[in-house]
Amino acid sequence: MNVRTTRRGFLHASVLSSGLMVLPWRNPSVGAADEAPQKKLPIAAITTVYRPSSHADVIIGKVLEGWRQDGGAGPDLQLMSLYVDQKPDSDLSGALSAKHGFPLAKTIADALTLGTGKLAVEGVLIVAEHGEYPIVPKTEQVIFPKRRFFDEVAAVFRASGRSVPVFSDKHLAHNWEDARHIYDLSRELKFPLMAGSSVPLWWRNPSANIPVGAEVSEAMALGYGPLEHYGFHALEGMQCLLERRKGGETGVKSVQAVRGEGIWQAEKAGRWSKSLFDTLVVASPGPYSGKVAKPKEMAQDAVFYLIEYRDGTKGTVAMGTGYSHDFTAAVTIRGQSAPFLVTYVGDEQKPYRHFEHLLRAAETMFHSGRASYPVERTLLTTGVLDAALRSLADDSHAIETPYLDIGYEPVDWPFATEDRPMMP
Repeated sequence: MNVRTTRRGFLHASVLSSGLMVLPWRNPSVGAADEAPQKKLPIAAITTVYRPSSHADVIIGKVLEGWRQDGGAGPDLQLMSLYVDQKPDSDLSGALSAKHGFPLAKTIADALTLGTGKLAVEGVLIVAEHGEYPIVPKTEQVIFPKRRFFDEVAAVFRASGRSVPVFSDKHLAHNWEDARHIYDLSRELKFPLMAGSSVPLWWRNPSANIPVGAEVSEAMALGYGPLEHYGFHALEGMQCLLERRKGGETGVKSVQAVRGEGIWQAEKAGRWSKSLFDTLVVASPGPYSGKVAKPKEMAQDAVFYLIEYRDGTKGTVAMGTGYSHDFTAAVTIRGQSAPFLVTYVGDEQKPYRHFEHLLRAAETMFHSGRASYPVERTLLTTGVLDAALRSLADDSHAIETPYLDIGYEPVDWPFATEDRPMMP
């Protein structure tokens, strides 16, 4: 079954499904003088682990202690309850519960119902990124309990006869089947759903975007770190640009992950462009800045995700090359002599302010009942990442992906522009 969402359809469906009044878009600039406060909206949070500097700490922590987590101004949200799946010795949830007066729920149903027997909050924030969970053999995907979390949330929605918006941090699930199940639940129960990486909302160097309707032939992103968790960030950093191409997003035809000599064989076959790769390496901050990449200098454990889109566009995510420790993306646009290139700049110290922009997008959805940008982006990137990791585990065999027939149009949600962190 295909997925097709136009911008008008996306906005219309997300508003009607929520049953909430639509409020104006909120300025994402911190402390904007002309931004009137809204009523604190009661939400529940569900997380795997709440330890220092975990995603729970730097997302839910901003609800509790302000955007800068210093007791100052924060989102117009009130945490009514928290469910924590695992509590290591470094757990913060008990101390925060005592400090801020919210209960620690024993079950997800309790977190959403507050002991009333029916849904008693107006939004659900899910953060399932850390903790000790099983790993899929060969692909090394972490089986975070996202599907279980969503199924238990959905059970409360069904029993209560109403639904509220849900935001889920990062990829929808570790595999395509669970991700599609979660997406279908949101459509069945008609609740606005958002997910995804914070990278599309980071500061950008330069602070720019490609024009909607640009004729794009190829895109490439440099990434670093773990193939699943950081590979997802690199994918979304590339996808948030590519989705603006002429015709909007139409889905992905096939995915292949290659390493070693397979990388250079793919380059000779025209699967990815060495000149575009060199553009990224030259522009990326770090030890290779200003230098052209040489094959013998490529890290031995580098992996390239080769993505063939249904409209013929080529996409490549180059992971662990050793040339960069940043997320950088480049796009070739017809009629332009040089590629469009952008480096994503995050805040490297707590409170990790790039997460505040992700939370602002979620906050706006909770108040308006309208997703700030299409969840179809993350449905697609989740499916691509799953296929790439399975390809790599299967001796780099290409995987045909007819199920990634996912179409949508972009929504202009702003990325961070104020108080820019210093470039490395």
